[in-house]
Amino acid sequence: MKKTHTIFFLLAAVAATLFSSPEFFIAKIFIDKIEKEYGVFAKRRAFALVQMMNEARDLDDMGKMEKVNDFFNQTPYSPDKVTWGVSDYWATRLEFIGRDKADCEDYVIAKYFTLKELGVPTSKLYMTYAKSLRYKTAHMVLTYYETPKSVPLVMDNYNYKILPASVRDDLVPIYSFKGDELFNAKQAQIGKMVPAAARQTRPWDELIITQKKD
Repeated sequence: MKKTHTIFFLLAAVAATLFSSPEFFIAKIFIDKIEKEYGVFAKRRAFALVQMMNEARDLDDMGKMEKVNDFFNQTPYSPDKVTWGVSDYWATRLEFIGRDKADCEDYVIAKYFTLKELGVPTSKLYMTYAKSLRYKTAHMVLTYYETPKSVPLVMDNYNYKILPASVRDDLVPIYSFKGDELFNAKQAQIGKMVPAAARQTRPWDELIITQKKD
């Protein structure tokens, strides 16, 4: 009986190895850059990001969204004027982790690229501009559509729970766009869709600072 149990657990371990996704890691060049520019605590936050992604990599879409939403919502909110000294600045994910401060666009960008790396289809993810009735201000959230006709789920830094848009009566949606469209559009400098920071030469590759290994 014990031998049978041992064989079973060995087979289960082999199966888990064969069917699990590759692990994430951060290249040394980014680790060194983070520590040099932002300090040792930022480096620890980067390692925490990788740990979270490895914990989430084999979950379903909802599980991945919950992990990612919870992780980035731990970062304190701070307006761009305080963090960057300008009125509108869209931070890369490396900058988000480094400064450990963010405004609504930064949360959305960090969550979007992390979910993209985790394999959530970008066709289901939209960056959505909205008006916050509670705070009487413009706001941005990340929305997820299970199907094109589904009521979207909202990932937000105001309300930490992932809820259907139909129950978020504190938000009035204005318009949505896909994340990949934003970074393609920046090349053409298309109107208000593209923030001032994106119209400049930005290190957008730093949005994808993690890599996979078998």
